[in-house]
Amino acid sequence: MADLNIPDAPTIEGATHLHSGKVRDLYELPGGRLLMVASDRISAFDFVLDTAIPDKGEILTRMSLWWFDQLAELVPNHVVSTDVPDAVRGRAVVCERLDMFPVECVARGYLTGSGLLDYRASGQVCGIPLPAGLEDGSRLPEPIFTPATKAALGDHDENVSYDAVVREVGEDAAAELRGLTMAAYSRAEEIARGRGIILADTKLEFGRRPDGMTVLADEVLTPDSSRFWPASQWRPGRTQPSYDKQIVRNWLLSPESGWDRAAGGPPPALPAAVVERTRARYVEAYERLTGQTW
Repeated sequence: MADLNIPDAPTIEGATHLHSGKVRDLYELPGGRLLMVASDRISAFDFVLDTAIPDKGEILTRMSLWWFDQLAELVPNHVVSTDVPDAVRGRAVVCERLDMFPVECVARGYLTGSGLLDYRASGQVCGIPLPAGLEDGSRLPEPIFTPATKAALGDHDENVSYDAVVREVGEDAAAELRGLTMAAYSRAEEIARGRGIILADTKLEFGRRPDGMTVLADEVLTPDSSRFWPASQWRPGRTQPSYDKQIVRNWLLSPESGWDRAAGGPPPALPAAVVERTRARYVEAYERLTGQTW
């Protein structure tokens, strides 16, 4: 497991810190509700970088809330309130405590990332055969459900077959998760396309209420959990320009950074220009998708 170097979560009066991930800090509130806080942290290559991206946590929170509204007719979500402590106002939500499904629910409409690696090795993704001749960025004949296991913090999620999900959660729950994931992707892909953006793939997480209702949780359809590409620049056969932290990855792998990924040491701090370009990319994604001005 990589040394993620996650900083200590801030103390929030009246809230008990439960857990910190690469980006989010989770707290328990009196009465049992949860407070989910999106920080300005950014991760790359299994490291949380020392340099933060200003406003990133608030952008992700606003974008998730907007998408939860767009999907509300398809699936309920875990958000209870945006009335949060002043210290985290704008980048936190109060949410339900759910029994989370141990599955990353991924929908892909285009071939890239780990799906591309699987395809090149076997001609399949998560046990689903695909046509020959596809390239990086190719649009799939139809979107596919390509689940993954939830890895421990610092490890990689592992793509698995639908049958593996059935074994993990049962036939009925697996079918429901697949159906909700693909319905959400279809709706979001249509909305994004209408704004000149391709939603190549997305990762969703679901939990179950005590009454058995399945609920959309965590974040949804942000650049941290989805691949958004400018439709006008889409060209299969190459890495696509994207609205995410690819700017950071590219700089870290460049000679300018001086970082040797193979050596195993932590990445260096990001220069101001890379921070600003990354922030601008997140803002552009938010504004183009939601139609709102940051």
